[in-house]
Amino acid sequence: MGQRFAKRRLDGTENLSPGRFSVSEEAPPQYSSYRTGSETAISMETRRASDVANSRQDNRRHSIYNTIDAMPHLEFYANATATGRIRRSRPSLETLRKPVDDAESGRGSVSELQESGNGSEDNEQGGKPFEPVRFGWVTGVMVRCMLNIWGVILFLRLSWITSQAGILLTWLIILMSVLVTSITALSVSAISTNGRVSSGGAYFMISRTLGPELGGPIGVVFSFANALACALNTVGFSETVRDLLIENNAQIVDPTNDVRIIGSITVTVLLLISLAGMEWESKTQILFFLVLMVAFSNYFVGTVIPPTKYKQSIGIFSYRSEIFVENLFPDWRGVDGDFFRMFAIFFPSAIGILAGANISGDLKEPEIAIPRGTLMAIFWTTVSYLAISSTVGACVLRDASGSLNDSMPLNFTEGCEGLGCGLGWNFTACQQSGTCAYGLSNNFQVLIQVSGFGPLIYAGIFAATLSSALAFLVSAPKVFQCLCKDNIYPYIGFFGKGYGKNNEPLRAYLLCYIIAMCFILIAELNTIAPLISNFFLCSYALINFSCFHASITNSPGWRPSWRYFSPWTGLFGAVVSVILMFLLTWWAALIAFGLIIFLFGYVTYKKPEVNWGSSVQASTYNMALSYSVSLAGVEDHIKNYRPQCLVLTGPPTLRPALVDFVGTFTKNVSLMICGDILMDDKSVSQRNSNEMVKWLNQRKVRSFYTAFKASSLRDGAQHLLQASGLGKLKPNILALGFKMNWQESSSKDIEDYINTIYDAFDSNHGVCVLRMMDGLDVRDELEAEVNQAFEVDEAIESDDPISDADSDVDNTKSMPNDQIKTVFQSKQGKKTIDVYWISDDGGLTLLVPYLLSRRKRWRRSRVRVFIVGDQQTMENDRKEMITLLQRFRLDVHDVIVMTDSERPPLAKTMKRFEETIAPFRLNEGQLDERTTQQERTEFPWKVSDKVMDALRLKSERKARLNEIIRRNSKHAALVLVSLPVPQADCPSSLYMAWLNTLSCGLHCPVLLIRGNQQNVMTFYCQ
Repeated sequence: MGQRFAKRRLDGTENLSPGRFSVSEEAPPQYSSYRTGSETAISMETRRASDVANSRQDNRRHSIYNTIDAMPHLEFYANATATGRIRRSRPSLETLRKPVDDAESGRGSVSELQESGNGSEDNEQGGKPFEPVRFGWVTGVMVRCMLNIWGVILFLRLSWITSQAGILLTWLIILMSVLVTSITALSVSAISTNGRVSSGGAYFMISRTLGPELGGPIGVVFSFANALACALNTVGFSETVRDLLIENNAQIVDPTNDVRIIGSITVTVLLLISLAGMEWESKTQILFFLVLMVAFSNYFVGTVIPPTKYKQSIGIFSYRSEIFVENLFPDWRGVDGDFFRMFAIFFPSAIGILAGANISGDLKEPEIAIPRGTLMAIFWTTVSYLAISSTVGACVLRDASGSLNDSMPLNFTEGCEGLGCGLGWNFTACQQSGTCAYGLSNNFQVLIQVSGFGPLIYAGIFAATLSSALAFLVSAPKVFQCLCKDNIYPYIGFFGKGYGKNNEPLRAYLLCYIIAMCFILIAELNTIAPLISNFFLCSYALINFSCFHASITNSPGWRPSWRYFSPWTGLFGAVVSVILMFLLTWWAALIAFGLIIFLFGYVTYKKPEVNWGSSVQASTYNMALSYSVSLAGVEDHIKNYRPQCLVLTGPPTLRPALVDFVGTFTKNVSLMICGDILMDDKSVSQRNSNEMVKWLNQRKVRSFYTAFKASSLRDGAQHLLQASGLGKLKPNILALGFKMNWQESSSKDIEDYINTIYDAFDSNHGVCVLRMMDGLDVRDELEAEVNQAFEVDEAIESDDPISDADSDVDNTKSMPNDQIKTVFQSKQGKKTIDVYWISDDGGLTLLVPYLLSRRKRWRRSRVRVFIVGDQQTMENDRKEMITLLQRFRLDVHDVIVMTDSERPPLAKTMKRFEETIAPFRLNEGQLDERTTQQERTEFPWKVSDKVMDALRLKSERKARLNEIIRRNSKHAALVLVSLPVPQADCPSSLYMAWLNTLSCGLHCPVLLIRGNQQNVMTFYCQ
């Protein structure tokens, strides 16, 4: 019974380092960093003088301590995955520690320690590569953000929102939106200045701060939101073109289908511009910006020009105090007439603050450009929104008929109601009938009508909508490309491929185009806007939470150069964003959160192999440290006892059964440390330690791993027992494998092994010794394909209806090829766990089988307890034990009283025992007294005749117990036997023979177990 294993090499099992922790799928995610070791080349060859002369001066400097030691240099900290550049590497400690002849024979200078991302330095000399287009903070961030913010809402809905909510509440809506976006901008500024930002914008910042679990979902949501925003602005442009066609009696099909047709053509043209490259896209944005500036100027000039009769008929009267006062307060109308609906429609006009961050990979200095450009864009656009809402509210009535016949003398007000009466116009009829076609409440083209020259406003609308649509059409693929390259989700890597000098994601452009086209077919601006608001608010909430979380973890890696932020403003922004999501459109908020929870669950389950140094990792460290310190001040209690095991596995890969067994009853329950004592000349290696941790992770074993260099097993175990753990998280049990080759080993090795057990007892630790029929060390069998002795007996209980959904189900079918299957990874069916509770050790002998029975693989196994008793008192002994077990609340299948344990063992059993101990006997009959005394002093492990006679009864009892065990437990899945505690003067060879006698002859695993004689179980409540 044991392991079934596949072929693999023993690489990386020799030298290992301490202090690493492995987790299973049930534990917080463990992410490995990108491996660049295969790309690293250290050259120690002699270079020609001309080559050295051509090296950069900074890289030829060396430390005053050593000619190959490096001076501090920026390039030593550059990202190893950067392409198209040479990466310098500082010499390793191993290189610096080499003798002078080895280290300096090649005169290895720092400049020779290189890592090439795309080849050698010849690339720099052969020909100048194409440089990608990079933008500054004005054109790359501020202008882009302003164009995104000045979108369709500004020209087509702001005047209508002002009529519904009034100037005061419109200002409140604007300021609430700006509050959210400004706090988010401060958080973005902090995150973007905490290290160099690559492409990916908001997704990159969130994922590198909070980790892939939250970064992945927000990458999908944010990309989708940008595609929706592209559709929104395209529909706004299409509505304007449709209205122009209607004014000129030139309709294509009908108002709704006209929007769809125009929108489809428009987004196709924008796609072509995007595919032309970032340089063309940037030039187009500058043109749009200039057109918008002219349009704004045209509008403000129009507000001061005296209105004509026609303008007055449509409700435009230039600046009038009475109009301003009338429009200060709300006048809710229609199904959309409430504050939060107005907020939901307006908020998309403020979402463009991440337009610059979304193309962070195309900025010259993103850590400078993003904060400066974003905040300046928010300031100037806020001023423009406040100015336009207040000026239009001071110049235009809410209702007007547009008929010149409604004019009246100024002093004649008979039959006239409303503010227009005092201005010489009677709009009472259309107001009462609800047929007014003009005014703030009835017409979306008010800004065009107010302006000095209407066509320029149309140009402004086209510029605002098209520039925003174009920016979102560029942003969505850039964010999605970064998500695809991170390989967090399957089947999307196809869209991450880049083309050209700017690495343009052409496939992602097409995907964004298709999504935008689908929502353009809705052709209803007021329907699309609330959807976008929720998705962007969700993104803002996570960005603000990222900044808050990174700040409160106090991680040394959180050092943003942007100082004007507070973690509490970030938290406030996150909370406000979530609240607004549900106040605006609750069903859209539920959809957004449902999508994020689903994507979050997927990433949490799959655990992608990425390590970005997220704040979640920093928070985990803080929590672990805080709880460990708090736990140190908590007094121990029996109810909180946990078996915390130091397992002497050596390299865990060589004793997988021991690792699996201890991991089974400690997983999610208590501490497990795999200790590897190095007794050769090899040093502790970090690389090999990482390989051991990776092996444990793949095996889903939650365990620390630590290696310790020592002269002997006993010396190493002593140090590990004393130094392992932290505070209350310290081992209280020593677990090790049975020494199968003890009879062939030297007396010194046996003494070392047994003294390790003695030391554990002396230091008040429990001891577990696991024995399997063919041993635990699979070193010699790793090259074998199948070992029949390690096949699992499946004759018992082959059908098992219980689901395998638990974390500890039999997952060996999907186990990597370099993992060995052991009996402890298989379902045990209805086999028994036999507990021979010979000595009361405080309850550890009962606690371990209870913990095993809680696991899915052992859940159907039946626990039987064997105790020693007399024939006369057998029933009373059994009842007492059943009562004790019931008070302990242990589910035991049966209690069996052994009444024949004191019978003499069979002669052949004792003969076998005598033969095993014979090589270690001290033949006193053939030696004189002086020699005998000398032998006892020099070889304390030898067994004298006197000791043998004195302990013969104990030896016979152990031999007899083995006979009983072999008779009763031949079909058991596991046998636990109380480990005898020897007296201090018991020879190690005799004790080893006892352990061998107790556990020999069994095909199932045998655990010799002994607690530290202190209670680990109680039936009291306190």
